[in-house]
Amino acid sequence: MLFHSSIRKELARSFGATLIVLATVVVTMTLIRTLGQATRGNFAPEDVMLAMGYAVLSDMPTILALSLFIAIIATLSRMYRDSEMVIWFASGKGLLALLRPLLRFASPVLLVVMVLALWVLPWSKQQLDDMQEQYEKRGDIERLEPGQFQESANGQRVFFIEKDASGKIAGSNVFIASSEDGKDTITSARSGRIETVGTDRFLVLQNGQRLDRMTEESGLKISEFAEYRVRVGEDILGNQTSTSVHARPTWGLIQGGAPADLAQLSWRIGLILAAINFTVIGLAVSSVNPRVGRSANVLFALFAFVVYFNLLNLGQNWISSKQVSFGGLMLGLHGGVLVFSLFWLIKRHNNWQWWGDLRRGLNRRAKART
Repeated sequence: MLFHSSIRKELARSFGATLIVLATVVVTMTLIRTLGQATRGNFAPEDVMLAMGYAVLSDMPTILALSLFIAIIATLSRMYRDSEMVIWFASGKGLLALLRPLLRFASPVLLVVMVLALWVLPWSKQQLDDMQEQYEKRGDIERLEPGQFQESANGQRVFFIEKDASGKIAGSNVFIASSEDGKDTITSARSGRIETVGTDRFLVLQNGQRLDRMTEESGLKISEFAEYRVRVGEDILGNQTSTSVHARPTWGLIQGGAPADLAQLSWRIGLILAAINFTVIGLAVSSVNPRVGRSANVLFALFAFVVYFNLLNLGQNWISSKQVSFGGLMLGLHGGVLVFSLFWLIKRHNNWQWWGDLRRGLNRRAKART
């Protein structure tokens, strides 16, 4: 049908423009947040762009759902404003007849949201967790920056290296100050290199001296060495890390069945159901009131989106604390919103006027009594 194809084309243009704007805003905010995390030591500075990409990818289901909602409301509001809906109604069609082309347009977007929410979202969260944990658990040598004093992971050692000759594999003028087992040690050497033995990593110092002092004694012990080995940590690549609930695969959440697993599962499935409900809500509430501005519908869309997703977060917390069951939240929140939206759509389709009909009925009864 020509009208269906034209409305889908306009929806596609509006959806694309909205998606670009929202994605730009989210990328900017994510970049600022990621830079802040990098300055606090959560990520390596060279991994900022990669971490930002994973963070934006995990937010894409929400961005797509909001873009679809705004595109539907903006397109239908424009059709009301330009009297195109009058032509549609005059042809004998109602609002319910528009549900089919809207769902046909939204079906690819809903499919992408489902794939992102169920598979891509946990994968991107896992990548972020791996990057953050790997950076936090990096060895003492990885913490070294030429010309700067750096503290070890356990806080018991301080390292300094004057220059880095070959990618932190070797360096010159090495200084190490440590305080372990009631003994303060200061070690300096002309050069040093890294060697890995199994999962242990050693710093091999050459041509240096070592000063030892017991904290409970006043004497000093000075020794010189041609070569000295000091263990600086384990190889982080050989460590196995646990997976957080946010990064667990969807099938693992289903098999787990714990309250935290069900809470995370409700969030992922809720993203899909919310996108479906937004399609129905957009059709039900789209209209034009000449007494308000053109942006009223868009503001309502943003308000409805914020309320809906806050309810998703609250429902996730309720399931995690065992206040609400998983099935109860799915039926109560998403099922309730769908039933209310369909009822509102049928009301507008049949042009029911509750207050007018009630007032006319009361007037008839009053006249009949007199």
